[in-house]
Parts: sequence; structure tokens; C-alpha cells
Amino acid sequence: MVESLQIQLKKGVLEMCVLALLSKGDNYAYDIASRMAEAVGMGEGTIYPLMRRMQNDGLVSTYLQESGSGPPRKYYKLTKSGAQALKSQISDWQTFETAVRKILGDVT
Repeated sequence: MVESLQIQLKKGVLEMCVLALLSKGDNYAYDIASRMAEAVGMGEGTIYPLMRRMQNDGLVSTYLQESGSGPPRKYYKLTKSGAQALKSQISDWQTFETAVRKILGDVT
């Protein structure tokens, strides 16, 4: 079965969106997942594997911080490589978006 365009688009920009959120400040995965769910409808199950992969790729680093409401939380921080990746992905996204808008403008 072919995935819907919405699902494919979300998968394609998920990393860029998470990097963008982290560019505004360190955060923990549950909060990132909640913000992504609210903004674009992505679930928790998608975020955790992505965060692990991004850590393995050197785009984010982690540290533990005490929590007033339970065990320490694992926080994610954007690395220098992650900031460069975000900049590149934004540029790619803008180029792609411009091309798609031009094509759609020719249709409507």
C-alpha cells in the first residue's frame, strides 16, 4: 500500500523540524515528541528512534538533568554538526519548496 503524501512529507522533514526545535534550546525527548505531535501530528514512537540515530550521527549530544518530578531526564543538545546539518536542510527545503510552488503555480 502506498503511503499518503502527508505521511511521506512528515517523514521527510522530521529531522529538520527536531533540529530546529533544538536550535532554540536543549530539550528532552518527551517534550520534543509532544511539540511535534501538536505541530505536525508525529507520534512518540517516531521520535525516540530518530533521536538515537541523530545522536549516533553526531547531530545531537545528551546529558542527564535532575527532574523535580521523578528520575533524571535525558536532555538533547544540538551539536555543531547538527547546526550545520540544520542550515543545509533548511536551504534544501527552501529550494525544493520554491520549485514545487513554481510548478503548482503553473497548474492553478
